Amino acid sequence: MTGLPRIHPTVVHMLADAAKRWPDREALVCGEDRLSYQEYIAAVSGFASELRELGAAGKRVALLMGNSIDICIAMFAAHAAGAQAVPLNPLYTASELEPILADAQVQVLLHDVQTARAVTAATCKLGIPHIMELGPTAGRRLTDSTGGGLPEPQPQPQDLATLQYTGGTTGVSKGVNLSHRNIAVNISQREALLPTATHGERILCILPLFHIYGVAMCLHNAVYAGATLVILPRYTAEATFALLAEERISILAGSPTVFTGLMADARFTTLDFPHLSLSYSGAAPLPGTLLQQWENATGAPVLEGYGQSESGPVISFNPLAGTKKAGSVGLTVPETLLEIVDATDGTRVLDSGQPGEIRIRGPQVMSGYRNRAQETAQALRDGWLYTGDIGERDEDGYLYIRDRKKDMILVSGYNVYPREIEEVLHRHPGVLEAAVIGIPDAYRGETVCAYVTPASAPAVDAYQLDVFCRAHLAPYKVPRSYEFLNVLPKTGVGKIDKLALRQLANQ
Repeated sequence: MTGLPRIHPTVVHMLADAAKRWPDREALVCGEDRLSYQEYIAAVSGFASELRELGAAGKRVALLMGNSIDICIAMFAAHAAGAQAVPLNPLYTASELEPILADAQVQVLLHDVQTARAVTAATCKLGIPHIMELGPTAGRRLTDSTGGGLPEPQPQPQDLATLQYTGGTTGVSKGVNLSHRNIAVNISQREALLPTATHGERILCILPLFHIYGVAMCLHNAVYAGATLVILPRYTAEATFALLAEERISILAGSPTVFTGLMADARFTTLDFPHLSLSYSGAAPLPGTLLQQWENATGAPVLEGYGQSESGPVISFNPLAGTKKAGSVGLTVPETLLEIVDATDGTRVLDSGQPGEIRIRGPQVMSGYRNRAQETAQALRDGWLYTGDIGERDEDGYLYIRDRKKDMILVSGYNVYPREIEEVLHRHPGVLEAAVIGIPDAYRGETVCAYVTPASAPAVDAYQLDVFCRAHLAPYKVPRSYEFLNVLPKTGVGKIDKLALRQLANQ
């Protein structure tokens, strides 16, 4: 491939390279625990050999763990053992876990004490060969695992690396099969747009490390550049502010929920951020008003990007060097074709400025969903990944996400995209968070309903929001109803849970 930074054969080779180049550099920080890159790869090597002895090679190793140094070691060790890593949401209940574990046919299940009860309930009928609890209370820390070297043979680019389940709390979970080549190439694709300095950046990880966005922008990003990854086990605004200062954080990878929460905290306006130079946002759309407020307060630009589990995950990002456009998720990563096609049958390519379904073709695209031939055939057609997202590109090629295809609202024959309305609502000073859904209507087909979390001040009511929306939206886009909630429901990865809002609307 041309035009890409260095591509490692696998992430295991990437870690080995970092340990060789920067053996004494601080690699991982979590609470009082600190590991150098030399200690990092020694722990990975030791645990990988143990997993190999448990028959993990060519099988699957599930990780049901919160943020910790152990999950970082376990993820790389699963790969180094020749296994396919299966990172799972530690918030899942036993009823959510059981069908996923059954589908994955897991050889080894790693978990921490917080997930022990769900593991016991979910696995009683599955017959998983090896279940291992990790963490201080279990008397087993992976930092104690040391090995003389990575087990041979090491994984190859064509081998399966990760089985990433997607959609668990908002629909039926599907396992995305990603190869080492998919992931390694995508790391370099992201680096082409967002080059990470190798002189010792310090990245704060407040994102969940079971999620592919956290893995891409924190775990893999840090190792590629020899950066220090500072891990926050459980997000709170207070802990985040403390680590930004104490650990001299230069890069923060967040999400709209995180940025909203930090800016809503009373301490935000009283603090300085002298070390912070850059922030990333992904996982969900970031309202333009929030982006500008963060940049004004911190002096650190927020670069918004877009991706999916099925695409390795990064598809586009606003570039570190060059033009950054508020409201856009930036330019397509190199070696990737992106087209906007009609949302009905996906065959007609649309011009710039016209919204339609996003489809991509590139070396980072998954091979398919595990055990789901029909869903694979729907998503992968003629070499294209159909994302199910509605977007458009401007004349400069910058991508704008309008909505999920399934979230589009049809009002009296008009396509209405919730994000456009949410952007307007976020511009009102009385709104902290907003989410828009469609609800059935006998006359119009659907009508627009807005759920709003008010800001602490000024007070806002439905009438004020209606007047505001009518000043900025065509009449058919204006919400017919406004519902006020103290907190909008969130999924396990911090996205606003629109399925929960639809269920609430139907009560």
